Amino acid sequence: MIENTNTFRKIVLFSVLFIIFSTTVMAQTENLFRKPEGAITRWASFENPGAEKGKGGITNQGAKGNAFQPLEAGESKTLLDVKGSGMITRMWFTVNDHTTTTLRSLKLDIFWDKAPTPAVSVPFGDFFCALLEKRIPFETALLANPEGKSFNCFIPMPFRKAARLVITNESKEKLRLLFYDIDFVLGVKHSPDVLYFHAIWRREIPTKLQRDFEILPRIKGSGRFLGTNIGVILNPDYGDTWWGEGEIKMYIDGDKKLPTIVGTGTEDYIGTGWGQGKFNHMYQGCLISNKEQGRYLFYRYHIPDPVYFNEDIRVTLQQMGGGSKKQVLALQKKGIPLVPVSVSTANQGFFRLLDEEDFTNLENHKTPLGGWTNFYREDDVCAAAFFYLDKPENGLPPLAPVEKRISSLY
Repeated sequence: MIENTNTFRKIVLFSVLFIIFSTTVMAQTENLFRKPEGAITRWASFENPGAEKGKGGITNQGAKGNAFQPLEAGESKTLLDVKGSGMITRMWFTVNDHTTTTLRSLKLDIFWDKAPTPAVSVPFGDFFCALLEKRIPFETALLANPEGKSFNCFIPMPFRKAARLVITNESKEKLRLLFYDIDFVLGVKHSPDVLYFHAIWRREIPTKLQRDFEILPRIKGSGRFLGTNIGVILNPDYGDTWWGEGEIKMYIDGDKKLPTIVGTGTEDYIGTGWGQGKFNHMYQGCLISNKEQGRYLFYRYHIPDPVYFNEDIRVTLQQMGGGSKKQVLALQKKGIPLVPVSVSTANQGFFRLLDEEDFTNLENHKTPLGGWTNFYREDDVCAAAFFYLDKPENGLPPLAPVEKRISSLY
Protein backbone atom coordinates (compact mmCIF):
# COMPACT_ATOMS: atom_id res chain seq x y z
CA MET A 1 0.00 0.00 0.00
CA ILE A 2 2.81 2.40 0.95
CA GLU A 3 4.73 1.55 -2.24
CA ASN A 4 1.63 2.20 -4.37
CA THR A 5 1.09 5.54 -2.61
CA ASN A 6 4.67 6.64 -3.27
CA THR A 7 4.36 5.60 -6.92
CA PHE A 8 1.14 7.57 -7.25
CA ARG A 9 2.78 10.64 -5.69
CA LYS A 10 5.68 10.37 -8.11
CA ILE A 11 3.29 10.16 -11.07
CA VAL A 12 1.37 13.20 -9.84
CA LEU A 13 4.59 15.17 -9.25
CA PHE A 14 5.92 14.26 -12.70
CA SER A 15 2.62 15.27 -14.29
CA VAL A 16 2.63 18.63 -12.53
CA LEU A 17 6.24 19.31 -13.53
CA PHE A 18 5.50 18.30 -17.12
CA ILE A 19 2.52 20.66 -17.28
CA ILE A 20 4.61 23.53 -15.86
CA PHE A 21 7.45 22.82 -18.31
CA SER A 22 5.08 22.54 -21.28
CA THR A 23 3.28 25.75 -20.34
CA THR A 24 6.59 27.62 -20.02
CA VAL A 25 7.86 26.37 -23.37
CA MET A 26 4.58 27.29 -25.09
CA ALA A 27 4.69 30.77 -23.57
CA GLN A 28 8.25 31.25 -24.80
CA THR A 29 7.60 29.95 -28.32
CA GLU A 30 4.06 31.18 -28.93
CA ASN A 31 5.20 34.27 -30.82
CA LEU A 32 7.41 32.21 -33.14
CA PHE A 33 4.42 31.43 -35.35
CA ARG A 34 2.76 34.84 -35.17
CA LYS A 35 3.63 37.71 -37.50
CA PRO A 36 2.87 41.24 -36.25
CA GLU A 37 0.83 43.18 -38.74
CA GLY A 38 3.01 45.40 -40.92
CA ALA A 39 6.32 44.04 -39.59
CA ILE A 40 9.29 43.88 -41.96
CA THR A 41 12.73 42.46 -41.21
CA ARG A 42 15.96 44.29 -42.01
CA TRP A 43 19.69 43.79 -41.33
CA ALA A 44 22.25 46.56 -41.40
CA SER A 45 25.86 45.67 -42.22
CA PHE A 46 28.64 47.04 -44.41
CA GLU A 47 27.10 44.98 -47.22
CA ASN A 48 23.89 46.99 -46.82
CA PRO A 49 24.52 49.85 -44.36
CA GLY A 50 21.16 51.48 -45.03
CA ALA A 51 19.34 48.18 -44.57
CA GLU A 52 17.46 49.01 -47.76
CA LYS A 53 15.25 46.63 -49.69
CA GLY A 54 17.01 44.97 -52.59
CA LYS A 55 20.32 46.77 -51.99
CA GLY A 56 22.40 44.18 -50.17
CA GLY A 57 25.72 42.98 -51.55
CA ILE A 58 26.07 45.66 -54.23
CA THR A 59 29.87 45.84 -53.91
CA ASN A 60 31.88 43.45 -56.10
CA GLN A 61 28.74 42.23 -57.92
CA GLY A 62 27.49 40.47 -54.80
CA ALA A 63 30.69 38.46 -54.32
CA LYS A 64 31.45 39.44 -50.69
CA GLY A 65 32.90 42.81 -51.47
CA ASN A 66 32.30 44.76 -48.25
CA ALA A 67 32.12 42.40 -45.28
CA PHE A 68 34.26 44.64 -43.08
CA GLN A 69 35.77 48.11 -42.91
CA PRO A 70 38.61 49.72 -40.94
CA LEU A 71 38.01 52.29 -38.24
CA GLU A 72 40.73 54.93 -38.18
CA ALA A 73 41.98 56.44 -34.94
CA GLY A 74 39.50 59.16 -33.97
CA GLU A 75 36.96 58.08 -36.60
CA SER A 76 33.24 57.58 -36.03
CA LYS A 77 31.04 55.37 -38.21
CA THR A 78 27.26 55.35 -38.21
CA LEU A 79 26.32 51.67 -38.39
CA LEU A 80 22.56 52.12 -38.22
CA ASP A 81 20.35 55.07 -39.13
CA VAL A 82 16.69 54.23 -39.71
CA LYS A 83 13.39 56.05 -39.36
CA GLY A 84 10.03 54.73 -38.29
CA SER A 85 8.74 52.56 -35.49
CA GLY A 86 10.60 49.34 -34.80
CA MET A 87 12.89 47.34 -32.57
CA ILE A 88 16.49 46.16 -32.63
CA THR A 89 16.41 42.41 -31.94
CA ARG A 90 20.08 41.37 -32.20
CA MET A 91 23.53 42.89 -32.64
CA TRP A 92 26.70 41.03 -33.62
CA PHE A 93 30.24 42.37 -33.94
CA THR A 94 33.76 41.08 -34.31
CA VAL A 95 37.05 42.96 -34.53
CA ASN A 96 40.66 41.98 -35.16
CA ASP A 97 41.95 43.44 -31.86
CA HIS A 98 40.46 42.07 -28.63
CA THR A 99 42.83 43.69 -26.14
CA THR A 100 41.15 45.32 -23.17
CA THR A 101 42.61 48.72 -24.03
CA THR A 102 41.19 48.63 -27.56
CA LEU A 103 37.76 47.40 -26.49
CA ARG A 104 37.52 50.12 -23.85
CA SER A 105 38.71 52.77 -26.33
CA LEU A 106 35.85 51.98 -28.70
CA LYS A 107 32.73 53.97 -27.79
CA LEU A 108 29.22 52.72 -28.54
CA ASP A 109 26.44 55.34 -28.79
CA ILE A 110 22.77 54.66 -29.52
CA PHE A 111 20.19 57.41 -30.08
CA TRP A 112 16.40 56.95 -30.04
CA ASP A 113 13.80 59.06 -31.83
CA LYS A 114 16.27 61.73 -33.03
CA ALA A 115 17.19 62.71 -29.46
CA PRO A 116 20.26 64.99 -29.25
CA THR A 117 21.94 62.88 -26.53
CA PRO A 118 22.47 59.11 -26.58
CA ALA A 119 20.48 56.67 -24.47
CA VAL A 120 23.43 54.29 -24.65
CA SER A 121 26.97 55.63 -24.31
CA VAL A 122 29.44 53.02 -23.11
CA PRO A 123 32.83 51.49 -23.85
CA PHE A 124 32.25 48.78 -26.44
CA GLY A 125 33.91 45.96 -24.52
CA ASP A 126 32.25 46.74 -21.19
CA PHE A 127 28.83 46.69 -22.85
CA PHE A 128 29.50 43.15 -24.07
CA CYS A 129 30.89 41.98 -20.69
CA ALA A 130 34.53 42.14 -21.86
CA LEU A 131 35.67 44.46 -19.06
CA LEU A 132 39.07 43.20 -17.99
CA GLU A 133 40.40 40.38 -20.17
CA LYS A 134 40.04 39.24 -23.76
CA ARG A 135 38.64 36.08 -25.33
CA ILE A 136 36.30 34.73 -22.65
CA PRO A 137 33.61 32.44 -24.13
CA PHE A 138 30.26 32.78 -22.33
CA GLU A 139 26.51 32.79 -22.85
CA THR A 140 23.82 34.68 -20.94
CA ALA A 141 20.21 35.60 -21.59
CA LEU A 142 21.27 39.04 -22.87
CA LEU A 143 24.84 38.74 -24.16
CA ALA A 144 27.09 36.03 -25.55
CA ASN A 145 30.59 35.40 -26.86
CA PRO A 146 30.45 31.84 -28.28
CA GLU A 147 34.19 31.21 -28.72
CA GLY A 148 35.75 34.34 -27.25
CA LYS A 149 35.95 35.85 -30.73
CA SER A 150 32.74 37.87 -31.16
CA PHE A 151 30.18 40.06 -29.40
CA ASN A 152 26.47 39.23 -29.42
CA CYS A 153 23.57 41.17 -27.89
CA PHE A 154 19.96 39.96 -27.68
CA ILE A 155 18.53 42.84 -25.63
CA PRO A 156 15.24 44.03 -27.21
CA MET A 157 15.52 47.75 -28.04
CA PRO A 158 12.24 49.37 -29.17
CA PHE A 159 12.04 52.78 -30.85
CA ARG A 160 9.11 54.85 -32.09
CA LYS A 161 10.49 57.37 -34.61
CA ALA A 162 14.11 56.57 -35.35
CA ALA A 163 17.21 54.65 -34.29
CA ARG A 164 20.86 55.56 -34.82
CA LEU A 165 23.96 53.64 -33.70
CA VAL A 166 27.47 55.10 -33.87
CA ILE A 167 30.82 53.52 -33.04
CA THR A 168 33.89 55.69 -32.43
CA ASN A 169 37.54 54.68 -32.23
CA GLU A 170 38.95 56.88 -29.46
CA SER A 171 42.29 55.08 -29.39
CA LYS A 172 45.47 56.24 -31.12
CA GLU A 173 45.60 53.12 -33.29
CA LYS A 174 43.72 52.13 -36.42
CA LEU A 175 41.28 49.24 -36.02
CA ARG A 176 41.92 47.25 -39.19
CA LEU A 177 38.84 45.00 -39.23
CA LEU A 178 35.33 45.78 -38.01
CA PHE A 179 32.49 43.40 -38.91
CA TYR A 180 28.88 43.81 -37.78
CA ASP A 181 25.22 42.90 -38.22
CA ILE A 182 22.38 44.81 -36.59
CA ASP A 183 19.09 42.95 -36.95
CA PHE A 184 15.82 44.82 -36.48
CA VAL A 185 12.18 44.99 -37.48
CA LEU A 186 10.27 48.00 -38.78
CA GLY A 187 6.57 48.71 -39.04
CA VAL A 188 5.68 47.52 -35.54
CA LYS A 189 3.70 49.87 -33.33
CA HIS A 190 4.39 50.21 -29.62
CA SER A 191 1.89 50.75 -26.83
CA PRO A 192 2.49 53.59 -24.33
CA ASP A 193 3.96 51.19 -21.74
CA VAL A 194 6.86 50.17 -24.01
CA LEU A 195 10.14 51.60 -22.68
CA TYR A 196 13.44 52.73 -24.24
CA PHE A 197 16.67 50.85 -23.56
CA HIS A 198 19.54 52.76 -21.91
CA ALA A 199 23.07 51.93 -20.79
CA ILE A 200 25.77 53.90 -18.97
CA TRP A 201 29.29 53.18 -17.69
CA ARG A 202 31.18 54.41 -14.63
CA ARG A 203 34.62 53.84 -13.12
CA GLU A 204 36.31 55.01 -9.91
CA ILE A 205 40.11 54.69 -9.48
CA PRO A 206 39.97 54.11 -6.57
CA THR A 207 36.61 54.20 -4.86
CA LYS A 208 36.31 56.50 -1.86
CA LEU A 209 36.46 55.20 1.69
CA GLN A 210 32.99 54.84 3.27
CA ARG A 211 31.27 55.91 0.03
CA ASP A 212 29.31 53.40 -2.00
CA PHE A 213 30.17 52.97 -5.68
CA GLU A 214 27.34 54.15 -7.93
CA ILE A 215 26.47 51.52 -10.50
CA LEU A 216 23.59 53.70 -11.67
CA PRO A 217 23.42 57.36 -10.53
CA ARG A 218 19.96 58.62 -9.73
CA ILE A 219 17.73 58.89 -12.80
CA LYS A 220 14.22 60.28 -12.88
CA GLY A 221 11.33 58.64 -14.66
CA SER A 222 9.50 55.35 -14.81
CA GLY A 223 11.17 52.16 -15.91
CA ARG A 224 13.07 48.99 -15.09
CA PHE A 225 16.61 48.33 -13.88
CA LEU A 226 17.74 45.46 -16.11
CA GLY A 227 21.13 44.66 -14.60
CA THR A 228 24.86 45.29 -14.68
CA ASN A 229 28.33 44.09 -15.70
CA ILE A 230 30.91 44.87 -12.99
CA GLY A 231 34.71 44.76 -13.02
CA VAL A 232 36.97 45.01 -9.96
CA ILE A 233 40.75 45.45 -9.90
CA LEU A 234 41.83 44.90 -6.31
CA ASN A 235 44.09 47.27 -4.43
CA PRO A 236 47.17 45.15 -3.59
CA ASP A 237 47.71 47.12 -0.37
CA TYR A 238 45.02 45.00 1.27
CA GLY A 239 46.96 41.77 0.74
CA ASP A 240 44.96 38.55 0.64
CA THR A 241 41.95 39.88 2.56
CA TRP A 242 38.53 39.37 1.02
CA TRP A 243 37.08 42.24 -1.00
CA GLY A 244 33.41 41.33 -1.58
CA GLU A 245 31.49 42.06 1.62
CA GLY A 246 29.72 45.07 0.07
CA GLU A 247 25.94 45.03 -0.24
CA ILE A 248 23.96 46.05 -3.31
CA LYS A 249 21.54 48.91 -2.57
CA MET A 250 18.65 50.18 -4.70
CA TYR A 251 17.08 53.53 -3.85
CA ILE A 252 13.71 53.63 -5.57
CA ASP A 253 10.79 56.06 -5.79
CA GLY A 254 11.95 58.77 -3.42
CA ASP A 255 14.38 56.88 -1.18
CA LYS A 256 16.99 59.28 0.23
CA LYS A 257 19.32 58.19 3.04
CA LEU A 258 18.19 54.56 3.24
CA PRO A 259 17.28 52.27 0.32
CA THR A 260 14.28 50.01 -0.06
CA ILE A 261 16.24 47.10 -1.57
CA VAL A 262 19.43 45.85 0.11
CA GLY A 263 21.46 42.71 -0.53
CA THR A 264 23.75 40.81 1.83
CA GLY A 265 27.11 40.77 0.01
CA THR A 266 28.73 41.15 -3.39
CA GLU A 267 28.98 37.45 -4.23
CA ASP A 268 25.50 36.96 -2.80
CA TYR A 269 24.13 39.46 -5.33
CA ILE A 270 25.19 37.20 -8.21
CA GLY A 271 23.70 34.12 -6.60
CA THR A 272 26.72 32.45 -5.02
CA GLY A 273 28.22 32.59 -1.50
CA TRP A 274 31.28 32.19 0.71
CA GLY A 275 33.63 33.67 -1.87
CA GLN A 276 33.32 34.13 -5.61
CA GLY A 277 34.66 31.61 -8.11
CA LYS A 278 34.22 31.45 -11.85
CA PHE A 279 30.80 30.42 -13.24
CA ASN A 280 28.51 31.32 -16.14
CA HIS A 281 24.71 31.17 -15.83
CA MET A 282 21.96 32.81 -17.88
CA TYR A 283 21.12 35.60 -15.43
CA GLN A 284 24.15 35.76 -13.11
CA GLY A 285 27.77 34.76 -13.19
CA CYS A 286 31.45 35.51 -12.68
CA LEU A 287 33.58 35.28 -15.82
CA ILE A 288 36.88 36.25 -14.17
CA SER A 289 37.91 35.19 -10.66
CA ASN A 290 41.65 35.75 -10.49
CA LYS A 291 42.82 36.13 -6.90
CA GLU A 292 46.50 36.13 -7.90
CA GLN A 293 46.11 39.10 -10.24
CA GLY A 294 43.32 40.69 -8.18
CA ARG A 295 40.72 40.80 -10.97
CA TYR A 296 37.03 39.93 -10.94
CA LEU A 297 34.38 40.30 -13.65
CA PHE A 298 30.77 39.45 -12.84
CA TYR A 299 27.19 40.22 -13.91
CA ARG A 300 23.58 40.07 -12.75
CA TYR A 301 20.52 40.49 -14.99
CA HIS A 302 17.11 41.04 -13.40
CA ILE A 303 14.99 39.12 -15.89
CA PRO A 304 13.08 36.60 -13.74
CA ASP A 305 13.14 39.10 -10.83
CA PRO A 306 12.23 42.48 -12.38
CA VAL A 307 13.24 45.71 -10.62
CA TYR A 308 10.63 48.34 -11.50
CA PHE A 309 10.57 52.00 -10.49
CA ASN A 310 7.90 54.66 -10.95
CA GLU A 311 9.63 57.95 -10.03
CA ASP A 312 13.38 57.44 -9.83
CA ILE A 313 16.12 54.93 -9.06
CA ARG A 314 19.73 54.85 -7.86
CA VAL A 315 21.82 51.66 -7.57
CA THR A 316 25.03 51.38 -5.52
CA LEU A 317 27.52 48.77 -4.27
CA GLN A 318 29.20 49.13 -0.88
CA GLN A 319 32.99 49.12 -0.97
CA MET A 320 33.65 46.71 1.84
CA GLY A 321 35.91 43.74 2.48
CA GLY A 322 36.84 41.48 5.33
CA GLY A 323 39.61 39.53 7.02
CA SER A 324 40.71 38.27 10.39
CA LYS A 325 41.11 40.84 13.12
CA LYS A 326 44.84 40.09 13.06
CA GLN A 327 45.04 40.91 9.32
CA VAL A 328 43.07 44.14 9.69
CA LEU A 329 45.22 45.26 12.63
CA ALA A 330 48.35 44.69 10.54
CA LEU A 331 46.90 46.80 7.73
CA GLN A 332 46.00 49.59 10.15
CA LYS A 333 49.53 49.66 11.52
CA LYS A 334 50.86 50.07 7.97
CA GLY A 335 48.57 53.06 7.45
CA ILE A 336 46.46 51.35 4.78
CA PRO A 337 43.17 53.27 4.36
CA LEU A 338 40.33 51.30 5.96
CA VAL A 339 37.51 51.70 8.46
CA PRO A 340 36.36 48.65 10.52
CA VAL A 341 32.59 48.24 10.66
CA SER A 342 32.02 44.97 12.52
CA VAL A 343 33.97 42.28 14.36
CA SER A 344 32.81 38.72 14.89
CA THR A 345 33.15 36.85 18.15
CA ALA A 346 34.85 33.85 16.54
CA ASN A 347 32.52 30.83 16.47
CA GLN A 348 29.64 32.44 18.32
CA GLY A 349 28.02 33.47 15.04
CA PHE A 350 27.30 37.15 15.60
CA PHE A 351 29.00 40.52 15.10
CA ARG A 352 29.67 43.53 17.25
CA LEU A 353 28.50 46.40 15.07
CA LEU A 354 29.87 49.84 14.29
CA ASP A 355 26.80 51.61 15.66
CA GLU A 356 27.13 49.75 18.97
CA GLU A 357 30.72 50.64 19.81
CA ASP A 358 33.79 52.45 18.46
CA PHE A 359 36.22 50.36 16.38
CA THR A 360 38.69 53.17 15.75
CA ASN A 361 41.15 51.49 18.11
CA LEU A 362 40.64 47.91 16.98
CA GLU A 363 43.64 46.68 18.99
CA ASN A 364 41.91 47.40 22.29
CA HIS A 365 38.66 45.78 21.17
CA LYS A 366 37.84 42.70 23.23
CA THR A 367 37.37 40.19 20.43
CA PRO A 368 39.60 37.29 19.30
CA LEU A 369 42.41 37.97 16.79
CA GLY A 370 40.87 35.31 14.57
CA GLY A 371 37.45 36.97 14.58
CA TRP A 372 36.21 38.04 11.16
CA THR A 373 36.35 41.81 10.69
CA ASN A 374 34.47 43.68 7.98
CA PHE A 375 35.97 46.97 6.86
CA TYR A 376 35.50 49.72 4.29
CA ARG A 377 38.23 49.68 1.62
CA GLU A 378 39.21 51.29 -1.70
CA ASP A 379 39.53 49.41 -5.01
CA ASP A 380 39.30 50.09 -8.76
CA VAL A 381 35.67 49.44 -9.73
CA CYS A 382 33.81 49.90 -13.01
CA ALA A 383 30.30 48.98 -14.13
CA ALA A 384 28.05 49.07 -17.16
CA ALA A 385 24.41 49.51 -16.07
CA PHE A 386 21.44 48.50 -18.25
CA PHE A 387 17.96 49.91 -17.75
CA TYR A 388 14.72 50.78 -19.52
CA LEU A 389 13.20 54.25 -19.20
CA ASP A 390 9.99 55.92 -20.35
CA LYS A 391 11.89 58.50 -22.43
CA PRO A 392 14.70 58.42 -25.02
CA GLU A 393 17.14 60.53 -22.94
CA ASN A 394 18.34 59.95 -19.37
CA GLY A 395 20.05 63.24 -18.42
CA LEU A 396 23.18 61.52 -17.09
CA PRO A 397 26.71 62.91 -17.60
CA PRO A 398 28.56 61.94 -20.79
CA LEU A 399 30.89 58.95 -20.93
CA ALA A 400 34.26 59.48 -19.22
CA PRO A 401 37.16 60.37 -21.54
CA VAL A 402 39.19 57.50 -22.95
CA GLU A 403 42.23 58.35 -20.80
CA LYS A 404 40.30 57.60 -17.63
CA ARG A 405 38.71 54.50 -19.13
CA ILE A 406 42.02 52.83 -19.99
CA SER A 407 44.17 54.12 -17.12
CA SER A 408 45.89 51.47 -14.94
CA LEU A 409 44.32 48.49 -16.67
CA TYR A 410 47.50 46.42 -16.40
